[in-house]
Amino acid sequence: MKHWFITTDGSIKARWKKAFHDVGALTPGAIGQRVAPKDLVWLSTTVDSWPSLLPGLVEQGIIVVVLSYAPDDREALSALDLGARGYVHTLAAADVLNQVALVVTNQGVWVGQELLAKVLGGTFKALQQRVEHDRYQHSDHLRLLTERERGVALAVARGATNKEVARQLDITERTVKAHLSAIFKKLAVRDRLQLILKLAPVAEQADT
Repeated sequence: MKHWFITTDGSIKARWKKAFHDVGALTPGAIGQRVAPKDLVWLSTTVDSWPSLLPGLVEQGIIVVVLSYAPDDREALSALDLGARGYVHTLAAADVLNQVALVVTNQGVWVGQELLAKVLGGTFKALQQRVEHDRYQHSDHLRLLTERERGVALAVARGATNKEVARQLDITERTVKAHLSAIFKKLAVRDRLQLILKLAPVAEQADT
């Protein structure tokens, strides 16, 4: 896997080189010639066409993190909606970039704790207003899953880590990962964040 930083002039900053050994910089027009599936692309919002570039990269199996000089909640949510796995300040230090890379390359999402709390908090409140009393028993989403997959999905939707899920269900972390892969496919979600958003009302009802 190689790291590519996409900027208007194809320049590369010293902290990017410090963060990653295998790193390159490209202009938007050169992306198709160099970037391969499973590479990690760091796409700067200084590139005016970033919203139109992002979905195409994701379709090719490329992991995308959006870089912004002026992080904004609305822009971050837009980036996630277009398929980005992360959103971070362009001037983030090398160690932060390393943390972001670790998270997004392991099927996680990076938007920062403050925004994540706002997203989840707002989503829970909005969805709870619509949930019916018997939503848990009759959820269309859960009916697509096996009994064990439902247990894993609900635990993750409540915020449990893979290790915590494994302990709760008395299975291995490897088995949890296998179940999550099947769950993501069946529910047509990309990652844990989308799973949480989809099952938020279901998980809340299961706790009542």
